Amino acid sequence: MATTAPSPQRGSTAGVRPSPIFFAVVAIAIVGAILCVISTVPDGIAVFVFVAAGWVLSLIFHEFAHAYVAYQGGDLSVADKGYLTLDPRLYADPVTSLAIPMFFVIAGGIGLPGGAVWINRGRLRSPAVASMMSLAGPATNLVLAVVLLVPLSIGLIDRASQPTLAAAFGFLGFLQITAFILNMLPIPGLDGFGAIEPHLPNHVLVTLAPIRRYAIMILFAALFFVDPLNRAFWDVIRGAIELFGVDRDLPLVGLDLFRFWER
Repeated sequence: MATTAPSPQRGSTAGVRPSPIFFAVVAIAIVGAILCVISTVPDGIAVFVFVAAGWVLSLIFHEFAHAYVAYQGGDLSVADKGYLTLDPRLYADPVTSLAIPMFFVIAGGIGLPGGAVWINRGRLRSPAVASMMSLAGPATNLVLAVVLLVPLSIGLIDRASQPTLAAAFGFLGFLQITAFILNMLPIPGLDGFGAIEPHLPNHVLVTLAPIRRYAIMILFAALFFVDPLNRAFWDVIRGAIELFGVDRDLPLVGLDLFRFWER
């Protein structure tokens, strides 16, 4: 998600410089993938390491995409804030950026990027650029979904011979699909709303202002407790998985392995 900065800040022309922490998370994800094909390692622990690290990477890429498009679109201050370093510590506080998204993954298998980069929309060159900046985050989730699910659909990762790795890829790809679909909803606080916000008349924004901070909580309450909405949401997610040619049950296998402490 991207958030409007409260005031202009001095920009710089610094380029993209990935941080050591980013490379450490990449290394952990690679180790997790290797563990998934080593039979002596418990399947659940292997899947947990891979998916946890992979999900953190997706949070990083999601927020970096917002910042990079904003930088190219005129808000040079994102470089001063460190957003172009892919350092997850800089994308918001540890609770909203990592703890809450991981809680949703563990509790219900829902992928929700929870970080937020502060963007000075007043520095962006046009409303169209502002929309592109908002859409850049969900676009990374969609790209990651393709990267994770296509190898399963074409047999590059075979479920019969590599069941643990297939389940891990399927679950992490599933999380990317849920993150994409959720973030594309035109709800205040989500990127789908951020994409249309620059084009809305001022009186509409004023009307929505009182509910902005509660909109996401209302959305999740409805998804969890309104049964028709809950069924419809998961049907859309599973249908999207099947569009990739992946068995809709495979992510559930991955979720079961991920929650190894319940096995």
